[in-house]
Amino acid sequence: MRKLIEFRGGICNSILLIFLLAFCFPVSAQILPERERAQLIEEIQQDRFDNLLSKLMDRTEIDMWLVIAREYNEDPVLKTMLPPTWLNARRRTILVFYRNKEQDSLERLAVARYDVGKNISSAWNPEKQPEQWKALVQIIKDRNPEKIGLNYSEIDGIADGLVKTDYDEFMEALPQEFHSKIVSAEDLAIGWIETRSEKEMEIYPELVQITKTIIREAFSNKVIVPGETSTEDVVWWMRQKVTDLGLETWFHPTVAIQRDEDALQDHVSAFSSAKERKVIMPGDLIHCDFGISYLGLNTDCQQMAYVLKAGESEAPKFLSEAFDKGNQLQDILTGNFETGKTGNKILLESLEQAKRKGLKPMIYTHPLGLYGHSSGTTIGMWDSQEGVPGSGDYPLQENTVYAIELKTSVFLPEWDQEVRIMLEESGFWGAEDFRYVNGRQEELLLISHK
Repeated sequence: MRKLIEFRGGICNSILLIFLLAFCFPVSAQILPERERAQLIEEIQQDRFDNLLSKLMDRTEIDMWLVIAREYNEDPVLKTMLPPTWLNARRRTILVFYRNKEQDSLERLAVARYDVGKNISSAWNPEKQPEQWKALVQIIKDRNPEKIGLNYSEIDGIADGLVKTDYDEFMEALPQEFHSKIVSAEDLAIGWIETRSEKEMEIYPELVQITKTIIREAFSNKVIVPGETSTEDVVWWMRQKVTDLGLETWFHPTVAIQRDEDALQDHVSAFSSAKERKVIMPGDLIHCDFGISYLGLNTDCQQMAYVLKAGESEAPKFLSEAFDKGNQLQDILTGNFETGKTGNKILLESLEQAKRKGLKPMIYTHPLGLYGHSSGTTIGMWDSQEGVPGSGDYPLQENTVYAIELKTSVFLPEWDQEVRIMLEESGFWGAEDFRYVNGRQEELLLISHK
């Protein structure tokens, strides 16, 4: 069957077969073996180098980009460029990307002893030129670029990966006439990290599906026995499930409870106490925060469930109506997405609109992709609801993915207190509009009381 299926864009044929079987087999049937993962990751990287990098360099007007790092102290950008058989840089690894717009060419060179996988060719022979910095300088002299971008940034940690020692040694080796050409590659580095290719978006829905499948299993009687199972039991079940599947989490999951007999805590205490061991009981409103790393991408998902009481077959209407307000806030936020608009402007417009509709909102949406808390525009933080200086001033770009993370507090007369509806879904902003990468939760998950 595999040979008969042809996948659009050249991605490994086995992936489509996995997509077709995803809803018929357990999540373990969807996970690729290591060798096939490596093949797919290398194809994705090649596609990004071939079809994305030139456009980003043209957009940011940088014709030479240097990415420099040493083993075990890798620049976060360089980590995304290493082939899957390189788990770390080797000694000092220097990548040089030179864009010649007139010739419409892009050189991908490594001032390293070896080719960096199939996508970046070695341009240094230590036997002929023992000094690595001199070899790099010769490459620069031969091409005489207008702007040389280095990864330093005040607003984005991922784009700030050049360490002081490498910077100092490079600048000491670089002839003085090139010093004025040095610029921050901040926008280029952010663009590389935040922009999703077509091939990545073909596989991203499956990552989200795997994430949600694990959550649904965790929020079921297979894992939870009300009156016996604690929140920490569920957390560690999720961690173990990820390990058993050969995946990784990029943060420790949380599982928290809201119930009518417990007063609502402040935001900081709620997240801190989520780590406490609490036994799950019928009538509880449960929340989880969970994400995985797979195929070079990351997910981040928050979903909510209700534990049925004896005699109940569905969640109380007042809880379902409260949950609907979370979806309403999502719609308000994503309805304000617009290319070129800053995250701070999207945040303030969305908060004002939500308050006019009677909601009690908090928005803390972040870029998602090659990293969990990734590069791109930040749309609020839980402790920065007036805007986020720096990253919140960065404009929204097309072909980017965000963790649509937010909450709305709803007063329940039935509980005589507020509850928090906290949701997080992966959303894609493209050239035409916004869409969820793999749908969104629109009703509470249900857990039997038995």
